[in-house]
Amino acid sequence: MEPKDPLTYQRAGVDIDAGNRLVERIKPLAQGTQRPEVIGGLGGFGGLFALPAGYRQPVLVSGTDGVGTKLLLALEAKKHDGIGIDLVAMCVNDILVSGAEPLWFLDYYACSKLDVEVAEQVIAGISAGCQQAGCALLGGETAEMPGMYPSDHYDLAGFAVGIVERDAILDGSACTAGDALIGIASSGPHSNGYSLIRQILVRAGAHQHLQIDGEPLIDLLLRPTEIYVRAIQALRQQVTVHALAHITGGGLTENLPRSLPAGLAAHIDPHSWPQPSIFRWLQEQGQVEDEEMRRVFNLGIGMVAIVPWAERDRALQILADAGHRAYCIGQLEAGPEKKVVYLD
Repeated sequence: MEPKDPLTYQRAGVDIDAGNRLVERIKPLAQGTQRPEVIGGLGGFGGLFALPAGYRQPVLVSGTDGVGTKLLLALEAKKHDGIGIDLVAMCVNDILVSGAEPLWFLDYYACSKLDVEVAEQVIAGISAGCQQAGCALLGGETAEMPGMYPSDHYDLAGFAVGIVERDAILDGSACTAGDALIGIASSGPHSNGYSLIRQILVRAGAHQHLQIDGEPLIDLLLRPTEIYVRAIQALRQQVTVHALAHITGGGLTENLPRSLPAGLAAHIDPHSWPQPSIFRWLQEQGQVEDEEMRRVFNLGIGMVAIVPWAERDRALQILADAGHRAYCIGQLEAGPEKKVVYLD
């Protein structure tokens, strides 16, 4: 019998040395997100984080998410720097709704064959997102799994943990009829609806060089999700916020009722904010009905803050000062169901 060459992990498709090189490259990226509460650094079996001082009854809030099939567009376009921001945004914006301050973030990067250059770009985006959110990139996991994915593909998941004082948790119970709905602008579709978007692109045909209002279509579709942490923190310090809603898959129609107590409905004027042209293009190309658009996309509103009607103008000014476009898009009214009513 002919002697066979000895098998190694690398011959099986897993390059341990490449993984080690990636760890060395991302250490400075993680270092740039550090908070005083971080204990130790990357490389251990777990990330260590001391709870901030000054809380009387601290409650931890956690959230996890991915970026959906937006990732496929990033892979096709070979644009990897913004997808990490999306990952952080989808997690921290969710826990922000409870009133939490994001403390730390963990990422999971899985691929068939590790491309150190691509992975570094993705994690640089995650680091940038953490800096925007004020949380530490506490650690993560890179998994090289030959045969699990196409050779040039990767997948992402993220995990965020935040903290809030028990009596400062936002649960919607303070909402009352007459409260103002303050819609904070999105940067585009964010990370939702991309399975439909990709079908629309197929129907539209050649789109690689298409521009909308002077900007490449692919750049509009890959624009990172807005991170609202600092804006909402500024808002809560200066006005009364009764509730928040992160507008993700399901749009205003599905997400806003999740933040309302029984007996209140959200009455929204869909003409009270400018709908970004990317949504009009998607609707026209896909011949998508209005109701479907409202149930799939954010249509230009990425976060809603519910504040007393008398404080609406102050809220709009604070958000503008924080660098966000915001609009009074409606108000709460008494109603038997927690739902959104569009005033077309």
